[in-house]
Amino acid sequence: MKKIWATTGINIILAGFLVFLLFNYEGTPHAGKAVEKTAGGKTDTSAKAEEIASTSCITCHGDNLQGGAGPALNKIGSKYAQGDIENIIKKGKGAMPAGVITPEEAKIVAAWLAQKK
Repeated sequence: MKKIWATTGINIILAGFLVFLLFNYEGTPHAGKAVEKTAGGKTDTSAKAEEIASTSCITCHGDNLQGGAGPALNKIGSKYAQGDIENIIKKGKGAMPAGVITPEEAKIVAAWLAQKK
């Protein structure tokens, strides 16, 4: 009987500790990670931007951003500044609808596209 109480008590303490961690642990800070390289040599933001583009943009702009139903984006940085690209993504332009991706994603993708010259 004593063994059951001891085991139950330990389990309750462990469960309480796990609940505490669940609600209070914030994880490692991610600030400043934008410049770190991934295994493929790309920056984290670049990889994130490519991931967003592959799920939201390639249908109209092509898998290599060469264009299709929408204009080519593979050299868009030579035509528009980052802020302009972000504005187009957020507000839409021509046949492109507004709000295809979230404002946070728009910022990441605009920074990535602005580098394409």
